[in-house]
Amino acid sequence: MTSRDATFRCATASTLREDPVPGTATNVRAFLLVEHPGPWGVNGLRDARLPDGLGDALAAKAAAARVRPLLVRRPDRSTHPDGMRVFAAFAHPLRPWAQTTVLRDPHELLDLDLAALAAGTSLGLAPYEGALLCVCTHGRHDACCAERGRPVAAALSAARPEETWEVSHIGGDRFAGNMLVLPHGLYYGRLDETSALAVVDAHAAGELELDHLRGRSSFAMPVQFAEIALRRQLGLAGHDAVRLVSRRIADGVTDAVFATGDRQWAVRVRTESGTAPVQLTCRATRDNPVPVHEAVSITPVG
Repeated sequence: MTSRDATFRCATASTLREDPVPGTATNVRAFLLVEHPGPWGVNGLRDARLPDGLGDALAAKAAAARVRPLLVRRPDRSTHPDGMRVFAAFAHPLRPWAQTTVLRDPHELLDLDLAALAAGTSLGLAPYEGALLCVCTHGRHDACCAERGRPVAAALSAARPEETWEVSHIGGDRFAGNMLVLPHGLYYGRLDETSALAVVDAHAAGELELDHLRGRSSFAMPVQFAEIALRRQLGLAGHDAVRLVSRRIADGVTDAVFATGDRQWAVRVRTESGTAPVQLTCRATRDNPVPVHEAVSITPVG
């Protein structure tokens, strides 16, 4: 397909197709959040109005270290009075952590040890104990993210102003409104104002909201799906109620073993490409199939 309908909205099309939400989170463990009030342009770091060359240099350094850089801003576009707020987050499935600092000179971003962050090692910044509620509102990247994300960000900002941020592209535009909860690395999708508030209330109570959970970013997508399938079957929503023990992925089949209390469970997931390719994002220039995960079996071990 070479021409696109400007009125097409990928989130609407995805909902009508009933694309499954579980097992669709971007697989990332290390995140670097950089405060920038905007505009962000189409390609985040490279198009934002950062000092000449800084965006490209930071993008290259982050890619080499396997760290995901994201731009964040307050919904009201207010900024820190002392400079640029920065967060480093490591989404370990059992021991997630975040740190923060304020940089007076944006070029100091290049001094951060991103290799250490990727390895889960402290950068020596101030510990950050709260949640980071990052709602994608990157409209120049995808219209759905702005149209569906901004009302969600506004609602969360009214309820939890210190924790709420708008964020640049995090993936899965067709599931807008999308939210990434750090440092846990939890992706939630198809949120509106009401469901987003329910998600953050559950998170504050130490639970996952399974109806909108796309997955845990520290796991590969089939393993994300396996965890959610097991939680649904056993009715377990607690953050620490399910722990990954092992996983093996080969030839489209994932075998994952999870521990729940004093029991272990084997979950087998089959992943296949969907049938007819479709337009997955508002700006896509070609069609792609929708990956489909299926829980083949969930059985106790031993």
